Amino acid sequence: MAQFSTIAFYVFSFLSVYVQVFFIYTFFENRKKILKKDDEKAIELTSEPSITVIVPCWNEEKAIVKTIESLLNLDYPKDKLKIFIIDDGSSDKTWEIIQIFKDIPNIRLFHKKNGGKYTALNLGLENLSTEFFSCLDADSTVEPKALKKMLPYFHNQEVMAVIPSALVTKPETMVQRAQKAEYNMAVFFKKVFSLIGGLHVTPGTLPIYRKKVVDLVGGFRHGHNGEDMEMAFRMQKNHLKIVQCHEAVVYTIPPASIKVLYKQRVRWISAYLGNILDYKNMIFNKEYGNFAWFSLPSGIISILAVVFIFFQSIYSLVEFIAGKIIKIKTVGLASAGSNMDWFTLNFNGVLFTMIISYILVTASLFIGNRLAEGKAKFSSDILYFIGIYSFVAPFWLMKAVYNTVFSKGTSWR
Repeated sequence: MAQFSTIAFYVFSFLSVYVQVFFIYTFFENRKKILKKDDEKAIELTSEPSITVIVPCWNEEKAIVKTIESLLNLDYPKDKLKIFIIDDGSSDKTWEIIQIFKDIPNIRLFHKKNGGKYTALNLGLENLSTEFFSCLDADSTVEPKALKKMLPYFHNQEVMAVIPSALVTKPETMVQRAQKAEYNMAVFFKKVFSLIGGLHVTPGTLPIYRKKVVDLVGGFRHGHNGEDMEMAFRMQKNHLKIVQCHEAVVYTIPPASIKVLYKQRVRWISAYLGNILDYKNMIFNKEYGNFAWFSLPSGIISILAVVFIFFQSIYSLVEFIAGKIIKIKTVGLASAGSNMDWFTLNFNGVLFTMIISYILVTASLFIGNRLAEGKAKFSSDILYFIGIYSFVAPFWLMKAVYNTVFSKGTSWR
């Protein structure tokens, strides 16, 4: 059993390090193209196509006004922009509050019985008449030029969806600051996935789709409470191209406490694993390219590696402490202490792997800061991220694996 554990540890360690190195190598291989200034690489928006932004909301009385105002402040012709606000059976004052927008010509308000986010999105699709559509979570705000930065990517007729960068707005708690670092790093990861054609999610932070996508693959599905992942999986299965425009920015409000963050991530990872099971026939299927050979396997490897190495690290620590206790009981505290070199670390495989992993994660955080904020600077947010996620992330990953294995559902709230 010990030999199997050792082999498994080194296999997971190698694969997880390989994945991290691949991301960093791919970025630096393409860094000149990625890091060009906006005015040097901008694709001219030769026309301004019509687009509808669908905003599903459920009990968002505190955030919905800022979300709608940010859409109204978009630098885009109002006669080409439609906004659908869809109240999914809220039990608070969301429906009453959004009435202040009812007389604005390019806004339509919808009210429906609660059925879940995907049903609200599909109601919007049923009333769609524009060439493009987008979806925006009701706790997000959009930078004014987001549409003008993203729409030019559709000059490439193969592109069927474009996603922006999602960043954290005004973090206040340590948990939110940790997420700020994580969201910045996610910009880097999604850029690499975009480069290799492996994006696995079109998150609800203003992804833009051609209307043709609905005609080709249909509307949104429940997707284990991950309709944005399921849509991306289905698009990949149908060879529809998804790319990232990291220059376009949408701001979101992240959980303020570890408890809420934990619940959110359990839902996200459970949805990811559930969709992987639904589309398991795509894995290592050469028909689906890098999505099948890298995106899906790397996600699975990352989850299993974190869980396994976490347990292995705990086991090694307990074993080390137990050994010291036995030695102290055998030869006494003074004798045991005299033989200890307090300046020498127990530099075994677990510790070595952890050091390498943290170095690579830190490098990814710096690159994420470079893409999201324009500077690869050190921030205390990085320390918050490493400190909080090192101890909490394994638990939500284990809970998500448990939910998937035993078919346990997750709630949206």
